[in-house]
Amino acid sequence: MLVLPNGLSTMSEVTPRALGYRWPAEWERHAASWVSWPHNPETWPGKFEVVPGCFAELVRAIARFEPVHILAGGADVMADAKKHVGDHPNVDLLDIETNDAWCRDHGPMFVVREWDAAIVDWEYNAWGGKYPPFGKDNAVPGQIAYLRALRRFAPGIVLEGGSVEGNGCGTILTTESCLLNPNRNLNITRPEAERYLANYLGATKVLWLQRGELAGDDTDGHIDQLARFVNPTTIVAAWEDDPADTNHEPLRANFEQHSQMTDQDGNEFTVVRLPLPKPKFHDGHRLPACYCNFYIANDGVIVPQFDDPADAGAIEILQELCPDREVVGVPSLDLVGGLGSFHCLTQQEPEVS
Repeated sequence: MLVLPNGLSTMSEVTPRALGYRWPAEWERHAASWVSWPHNPETWPGKFEVVPGCFAELVRAIARFEPVHILAGGADVMADAKKHVGDHPNVDLLDIETNDAWCRDHGPMFVVREWDAAIVDWEYNAWGGKYPPFGKDNAVPGQIAYLRALRRFAPGIVLEGGSVEGNGCGTILTTESCLLNPNRNLNITRPEAERYLANYLGATKVLWLQRGELAGDDTDGHIDQLARFVNPTTIVAAWEDDPADTNHEPLRANFEQHSQMTDQDGNEFTVVRLPLPKPKFHDGHRLPACYCNFYIANDGVIVPQFDDPADAGAIEILQELCPDREVVGVPSLDLVGGLGSFHCLTQQEPEVS
């Protein structure tokens, strides 16, 4: 279904793919980054007071490389964002309300063609209805489409941005445990899911990880905590050396599966291990601390740091893989207490060439 900026819709079979749109890879040039200002203390129980300052540090790191649009709807949220970010020349605040901060999942997914951009507005239900209410979050893409007068495509199924990873050439990487989970879309089949990814994100090949587990994760297996593309032919995969750690076996299985995968042209990938930090906990609960949750900005890569000896190694690995970008470490140990990090908190808007 195609939904126009004025809210009118047509039940035709017009899709982004049919109109020549594509979903660019994250490393392609951005017009801006979108984030949602954190304001829900239930997301960071017992430590919310430090979160706005940590989030502002992330915003300033991204704003070194590109404009940042912050959703900060409501007087109190707007005032808090202004207090922490200040009058930054590369940051603007928008009066769009949200329930929570995870813009990767509730924000717009942008597709582009030569002369314009459009928004794919998937449904959002807070990872299978785990954290109501989520109505304001679900309305975010439509509000941005209206604000920017962009064409909006509404597939009508639940899909979070963190559940899919693309190489910009037609290959999309995802997990069975999330995308086929009945708490998102009851009884959706793999061929049906692949058809949506083809029509709305331009997928020509979908690669399915069978193991989506990561200790502490509450998303049912978002791919952006497990494996990421850094260029069209290279995957970085989360890795745990310790055989006694609960993450060791599923991540080993994932690595072996990645090593057997091929891209849209039948070529094998280079697969690079990205070791996890030591286990991190809050109130006795394991946190999903993982360096795969980095964010690629224009000329930069923002890498979460967890006050861990492995922090420097993660930066070194990603710097070698992204030689034309400045790889920057930013503290994330407090932010990951909300069970996500930098990629979960951001959504890129690609440039129109």
